[in-house]
Amino acid sequence: MNLHSLARTTPRSRALIVDRHRAGLGDAVIAGQLGIDRKTVRKWVRRGSAEGPSGLSDRSSRPHRSPMRLAKEWRDAVVSLRRLRFTQNWIAGTLGVTKARIQRVCASAGLARLSALDPVQPENRYVRSRPGELIHVDTKKLGRFARPGHRVTGTRKGYTAARGSGWDFLHVAIDDASRLAYAEVLSNERGESCVAFLRRAVAFFARHGIRRIERVMSDNGSGYISGPFADVLRDLEVRHIRTKPYTPRTNGKAERLIQTMLRTWAYIRTYETSDDRTIALAPWLRWYNRQRSHGSLEDRTPLETARLLNRDNLLKHHS
Repeated sequence: MNLHSLARTTPRSRALIVDRHRAGLGDAVIAGQLGIDRKTVRKWVRRGSAEGPSGLSDRSSRPHRSPMRLAKEWRDAVVSLRRLRFTQNWIAGTLGVTKARIQRVCASAGLARLSALDPVQPENRYVRSRPGELIHVDTKKLGRFARPGHRVTGTRKGYTAARGSGWDFLHVAIDDASRLAYAEVLSNERGESCVAFLRRAVAFFARHGIRRIERVMSDNGSGYISGPFADVLRDLEVRHIRTKPYTPRTNGKAERLIQTMLRTWAYIRTYETSDDRTIALAPWLRWYNRQRSHGSLEDRTPLETARLLNRDNLLKHHS
């Protein structure tokens, strides 16, 4: 039984009402003690006396009669057409029934949205065992600004977007096994920028013990499918894995990193300018890699995990 948050009575308090009434207390006294109306007291006394403990449970609010409800054959026809992915407007016009009634039937069948007809996507969770085995890369466009905007101030009053401010492009790279992360804010997401970022990311991972990168996963953005990006992957002897179109969850660790950065770096406080936001990125990365513990890493930090996994893999190699 699901009681709403403002419910004054429960089956136990209703039984208490019946017990106090049998003990000789009046309706007004019981109502005052429990902070309810006298009509409520009389209702539960009547139910408890007539039906016993079973009468003190909540009942369905559905009326005994629904004369305007569609017949079962019609409801089945609506559900069948809906399962063929017909819109509610089309079903209403075809059957000559109001859209409101079609909506009620679809909602009761759990088909209010066409997405309910799509098969449930299986979980695609995976974690690589070695640092450098797979690096996720991605980009996120961030608006440039010369003064705080509505996103952080919470109001558009007196705010006018600065003309010609343009965009910043956040580039991120994260190791699948250790969650060690690297990020930069660049002026664009063209192939040359993606190449330069990847080279600097590779150098960053090498400084932290990840000297061999085997695979890089990205979406199908123009910078990642460009010729210069393919050339640098060949130079680094790295295999390129692309995500399935319109399936960002495949690159979920990069997507998750970006969401964490937006919440705890980009929008956590009021920056006077977008340049101030960029300056705050480096200390944020140090905090993320060295101090922020991850539940998926047994509450270790990414840097601790990278060192531990590198040591374990080295011991396995020599044993």
